[in-house]
Amino acid sequence: MSRYWLFKSDPATFGLEDLERSPGRTTCWDGVRNYQARNFLRDDVRVGDGVLFYHSQSRPPAVVGTAEVVRAGYPDPTQFDRRDPGHDPGSPPGDPRWYAVDIRLRKRLARPAELPELRGTPGLEEMLLLRKGSRLSIQPVTAGEWRIVLRLGGVRGGLG
Repeated sequence: MSRYWLFKSDPATFGLEDLERSPGRTTCWDGVRNYQARNFLRDDVRVGDGVLFYHSQSRPPAVVGTAEVVRAGYPDPTQFDRRDPGHDPGSPPGDPRWYAVDIRLRKRLARPAELPELRGTPGLEEMLLLRKGSRLSIQPVTAGEWRIVLRLGGVRGGLG
């Protein structure tokens, strides 16, 4: 894996269990409607990159699994679907505004790496997730942060 990311998800909408049930344990990561997160999906997220799957609306929020990017950025199909909540009538098909990637589940962590634990762990002080006001649904993670989070989640070897 070349780069690492944290993807936030509301488990009531689409959680790790949903990814586990998806055909091939693979899904389109769509519906991102923030320009900075869109730019990551469009310009930076690549096939083979590692993903920390984060449940943002759980109590407490936690990293619950790992995934791998299996298809790089492409136009998010939900922006063109009038029936979809992510429909964007201002996004022309010839110049799409929003992007998606496909991810495949690698593994469920042995135990969730919960937000309060992440906040108190040495080596994660600069992690974007832990910065005040950080709300991005797609965020870069350093290789060191990746290894620490996986260790907290009971994964040995650091690749997840």
